[in-house]
Amino acid sequence: MPARPPAPSSPARVVGPHGPPPRRGPGRARPGARRRLGHRRRGRTRSDRARSPRGGRPVSAPHSTPLGRWNPTVKLATVLVVSTGALLVTDPYTPAIGWVLTVAALLVAGRVPVRTFALAHVPFLVFATSLLVVNVATRPGGDPVDLGPVTVGSDGLTIGAGLAVRTLLVGALSLTVAVTTDPVRLMTSLHQHGRLPLTWTYAVLAAHRLLVELPDAWHTIRCAQAVRDPRRRPGTLPRSPRALGTAAFALLVGAVRRSERLTVALESRGLGSGPRTTARPVPLGVPDVVAAVAVLAVAAAVVVVGIRGGWVTGLGALTA
Repeated sequence: MPARPPAPSSPARVVGPHGPPPRRGPGRARPGARRRLGHRRRGRTRSDRARSPRGGRPVSAPHSTPLGRWNPTVKLATVLVVSTGALLVTDPYTPAIGWVLTVAALLVAGRVPVRTFALAHVPFLVFATSLLVVNVATRPGGDPVDLGPVTVGSDGLTIGAGLAVRTLLVGALSLTVAVTTDPVRLMTSLHQHGRLPLTWTYAVLAAHRLLVELPDAWHTIRCAQAVRDPRRRPGTLPRSPRALGTAAFALLVGAVRRSERLTVALESRGLGSGPRTTARPVPLGVPDVVAAVAVLAVAAAVVVVGIRGGWVTGLGALTA
């Protein structure tokens, strides 16, 4: 038998027309792998896109603003007191002053974008307009006032304007808590300082998480409907009543299933079985109390000025 040729000590290298390829050290990755890694590094997740606008600047967290650093329990209690006091007046001037001050606090101390505030204020504006129209159309009395081709009573116009502006004030106060407060800090503070049961606070927090995920779930369902519809035009979503009803039913079923999974997860972790410690306690100090006293003092000053000016009217004006 012929003898086998000896095995080469090292594999042969293929030399191209421009010479041998450059050697890569043990710590250097391939160019294609480097590009892929760079692409992954530059890629942004959905949560990152939600936390930063298109311009690339990160959105400031709620607790990074003066209103956000305010203790959530003290803030909520202060807003409830001011809102209850606003419900006792019916003139348009007192709640208008309070609304201007609240909007200024939201824009300056809360650093809320004007567009965000305007969009969140739309439902309250619609409800306030309906109150104004109903009172102007159904409440007679007072001197006649010409509003173009329509003549209405001054009493209905005054009461309607007062109720409308009061609605805007309560809406702005509620946005003070909703926009400038971190939900986790709010629930932790209500359990820590408000002495609410842990089962209540975690249930509300879980419900809030479900509500936050509903827009993404709705968009996913609508895109799935668009893919399954062969008659659709590219770039459009089906808008028929049947398609919208089916999407709403699927969204409801998905929300119920997610809530069941959340309930099982909370029960499996022993929620409510005994006392638990707080991983990130919310501080409560003198500045929080001082801020609450200052807000209540400003609200009382507005009412006192209105009483001395003679324009404050109470609930008795509704039955006059």
